[in-house]
Amino acid sequence: MTPSSTRPLTPTRPLTPHRPLIAIPARFAATTSALRYAAEVNARALIEAVWRAGGEPVSVHPAAEDVAARLARFDGVLLPGGGDLAPHRYGATDTHAAVYDVDETQDSFDLAVARETLALGLPLLAVCRGLQVVNVALGGTLEQDMGGPEREHRHLVHPVTLRPASEVARATGAEKVDASCYHHQRVDRLGTGLEVTATAVDGTAEALELTGARGWFTAVQWHPEDTAAEDPAQQNLFDALVRAARDRS
Repeated sequence: MTPSSTRPLTPTRPLTPHRPLIAIPARFAATTSALRYAAEVNARALIEAVWRAGGEPVSVHPAAEDVAARLARFDGVLLPGGGDLAPHRYGATDTHAAVYDVDETQDSFDLAVARETLALGLPLLAVCRGLQVVNVALGGTLEQDMGGPEREHRHLVHPVTLRPASEVARATGAEKVDASCYHHQRVDRLGTGLEVTATAVDGTAEALELTGARGWFTAVQWHPEDTAAEDPAQQNLFDALVRAARDRS
C-alpha cells in the first residue's frame, strides 16, 4: 500500500467567493405567466443586477413579524418599487383618485423593513417606492399625484443631477445620469434626517440620503435596474450595495 505521505494530492476546486445575502421584500402579484395562482415576485432585472454585482438576491415573504430578527441574517437590503403606499400611512385623510395597488400587508412589512434595516445599520438601497417607504418610515409625507400624465414620470427617461460628493454620486461615479422612471408620486415633506441629493429638472427629489446613517444607504426615485445591464452608472448602485454588504459580513 502506498504510504499516505506519498499519495498524490487530489485536485481541489477553487473556492467560490462568498456572495453577500441581499434581502429583497417580495411583491404580491395577482397572476403570473408561469404559475397557476397568485404569486410573490421580484423584477427579474432587479434580481439580475444584484447577481451581476456579486450578491445573492433573496426574496423575503412580506409578513410584518419578527422583522429585525429575520433581517439580521442578511448582509444587505434592497427595497424595490411597487404600488402606492396607503395615504393614511403619512397622515393624509383623503385619497387621490390616482392612488393604486395599495396593500396594507405590503405597506406594514415594507415600513418595518425600512425602520429595522436603518436601526440595524445594514446596507440599504431603496428604489422608487422604496425611497417613498423610507421617507414615510422616518415621518415624511408624499404628494399623492404629481399632476396627471403631463407632469408624472411614467415611462420616462430623463436627466437627473446628482449633488457632488453625495453617496449617490460616489456610488454611480457621475454627477448627472439618465434615469428610467415610473412614478406618479413624489416626496413632499422630508422624513427626519433625510436630505435630497439628486433632482430632476422639475425639482422632483430623485435621491435621498440620511444624515448619520449607521450603515451605507441611498435611495433613488428612479429604477436603476431598467438600464443597469447597459449603463455602468446604474449598475454601480447595485455594486455599491453589495460591496458595502461584503465589507460588513
